[in-house]
Amino acid sequence: MSYRVDTVAIAGLGLIGGSLAAALRASGFARRVIGWGHREQSLQRGIELGVIDEYTLDLDAALSQSDILVLCTPTLVASQLLREILRRPLGDTIITDAASVKGDLYRAALETCNGQFPPRLVLGHPIAGSEQSGVEAARADLYRNHRVILTPVAGNDAGAVAQVRDMWAATGAEVVDMEVERHDAVLAATSHLPHVLAYALVDALAQSDASEAIFRFAAGGFRDFTRIASSDPVMWRDIALANREALLASIDMFSEHLGSLRKAVEDSDADTLEATFRRAKSARDGFAALLAERGLSRGDKD
Repeated sequence: MSYRVDTVAIAGLGLIGGSLAAALRASGFARRVIGWGHREQSLQRGIELGVIDEYTLDLDAALSQSDILVLCTPTLVASQLLREILRRPLGDTIITDAASVKGDLYRAALETCNGQFPPRLVLGHPIAGSEQSGVEAARADLYRNHRVILTPVAGNDAGAVAQVRDMWAATGAEVVDMEVERHDAVLAATSHLPHVLAYALVDALAQSDASEAIFRFAAGGFRDFTRIASSDPVMWRDIALANREALLASIDMFSEHLGSLRKAVEDSDADTLEATFRRAKSARDGFAALLAERGLSRGDKD
C-alpha cells in the first residue's frame, strides 16, 4: 500500500482523536498511527479497539517519530500543550490541532515563539462530534461529509498546510479555510452559544419547583433542543473561557433579540411574533436543506 505519510501521532485519544486515528488507519493515509497521553489505560484501550497501532507516554518520542502530530485534547489543555511542544525542537514535524477555539492557540504560539508564528503549525477544527466521549465512542466515519476548518496564517509553510488538508480529506471531510478571528466569531454564534443556551435552559428548569413535572411531561421538542446539554461540561467550560470575547458578543446579541420577543409577548404583538417565527422557520428550513445536501443525518452534531 502507498501511504501519504509514515506516522501520525494523536495527542489525546478521546472521541475526536480516536475517531481521527480510526479514520486515518481505515483510509491508509499513514503507515501507522500512534497515541500519546497521560492515561495509559485509555491508550491501551485504543490498541484493543484497533484505533491506534501503538502508543507512548513520552512526548519527545511522539514528536520525534511523527510526520504530523495532532493535538486532540480539550481546548485549554491544547493551548498549554502547544506551548510545551513549541519549546522543544520540532524538526520537520507538522503540528496541527482539533480544538474548537483558534484564537487562544494562535496567541499561545506567538507568545511562545517571540512573535513569530511557527511555519509548520497549522491550526484546524473539525466541525463534528457527539455527546459521547472517550476512545470507546470513536468512529472511523465521524468526519465523513462534515467540514473541517483550517485557519492558515501568513508565514505558514504551504506544504505543511497542504499535508494537513490532505489528512483531513482522507477522513471524508470537506476542508475549508477561514481567518482565525472569523472562525471564533462564527463558532461562537453557531456552536458555543447554542450549548450555553441548552445548558442554561436545562439548569434553570431543573432548579424550578415544578422540575419533576416539567421533565416528566417534556416531549420531543425539549429533547431535541436540549440534546447538546448532555455534552462534556468540562470541555464546554473550557471552550466558553477560551472564546470569551466572541461568546459574550453572541450572548449579548441573543439577549437583545430575546428581549424584543419578550416585549412582543407582553404587548400581545401578534404581528411581530409571527414575523419573527416565519423568518426563523425560513432560515431553519434552508439550513436543513443544506444539511440534507451534505448527507448529514438528524442525529449528527455539526
